[in-house]
Amino acid sequence: MTRRLSLHDAVGIGLGSMIGAGVFVVWAPAAQAAGSWLLLSLAVAAVVAVCNAWSSAALAVRYPSAGGTYVYGRERLGSFAGYLAGWSFVVGKIASCAAMAMAIAAYVAPGRERVAAVVAVVVVTALNLTGVQRSARVSRVISSVVIAVLAGVMVAGLVGGETGAQGASGELFTDAFSAYGVLQGAGLIFFAFAGYARIATLAEEVEAPERTIPLAVAITVTAVLTLYAFVAVLTLVVLGPEQLAQLPDPVAAATDAVLSAPWVWAVRTAAALAAFGALLNLVLGVSRTSLAMARDGHLPAPVARVSARGVPHHAELAVGAIVLLLVLVVDLRGAIGFSSFGVLTYYAVANASAWTLGGDWRWARTVPVLGLLGCLVLASTLPWPSVLGGVVVLGIGILLYAVTRDRRARART
Repeated sequence: MTRRLSLHDAVGIGLGSMIGAGVFVVWAPAAQAAGSWLLLSLAVAAVVAVCNAWSSAALAVRYPSAGGTYVYGRERLGSFAGYLAGWSFVVGKIASCAAMAMAIAAYVAPGRERVAAVVAVVVVTALNLTGVQRSARVSRVISSVVIAVLAGVMVAGLVGGETGAQGASGELFTDAFSAYGVLQGAGLIFFAFAGYARIATLAEEVEAPERTIPLAVAITVTAVLTLYAFVAVLTLVVLGPEQLAQLPDPVAAATDAVLSAPWVWAVRTAAALAAFGALLNLVLGVSRTSLAMARDGHLPAPVARVSARGVPHHAELAVGAIVLLLVLVVDLRGAIGFSSFGVLTYYAVANASAWTLGGDWRWARTVPVLGLLGCLVLASTLPWPSVLGGVVVLGIGILLYAVTRDRRARART
């Protein structure tokens, strides 16, 4: 594949992947779990995300090829670990794709969500088939608009917003502390952080990956963490934990509480754009991981084909088709928990792989250990339907691995 992505492009893809609908919808389910302690959940999720990003960047420098942690796990821990990471990433992120498509539809076509979601998936797949560089440009534009709108809302709210908003009356911590609730909230918030891996999965298309990838990951994570902290504080202060936990559109509701209608519509438009940008980059990442798995025989061989444009067009079309099917049956909140379980499993393999770098990386004995433990704890404390569904899907993946291993062994003989 062709190395066309600059640092600017990589940061744009990372921002577009992370500043998706998660920042607009994740606070309600997280507040249901953590209550008044939502900001502590955000801090926990941020620590785990930073460790995961650090480990991923160190590995991407060592293995600058398409596939991300699928490649790292395979090279550092063996074929099964790589496959487990790839399988977790693909199924988790396909669930995220469906969630993003439904989020777009909820904001732009209430009452016709399924039809609008299908249209969104078709448009994104067609755009990605034109080439990764064009997708990166679109992602940069979307990220810039969304950040500008959110920054404008925060400034306007602080400077000219109404006082006496609906929220907390200065009493934010209205419920008892629950460690389990805080950890579950962190696991759900992690859905909004996942995305920096998209930079690593596109490593085969990044210029000077040994320099570009770590710098792009650092810039992306820092910018997104700052933005999320502001959004979380303002929604919690304006709405209060109880009201926040009940709202499907908390950022729009908080805006409505302190600003006029044009600002609310700006937020809704930004949410739809953010979800579109996240969907665009999700399909990019899933298709590249599918490409790497197909190269090794874990998925059908045609998925590994690359067009004359340097685009894995069969992988793009396969991912688009599966997401189209899912948007007809999934719901947004359930997809968030299931996606978090799959992605946390993926990053657990990344941290375990980074730990084996040893003397090749000065932080190999601290950052990966903290990241691995964080991933396992957050995954296990997610809502039980998400954990159960995730375990079942991982089991199916393991069975498929055994089948494909036997098939590959017979082909070699």
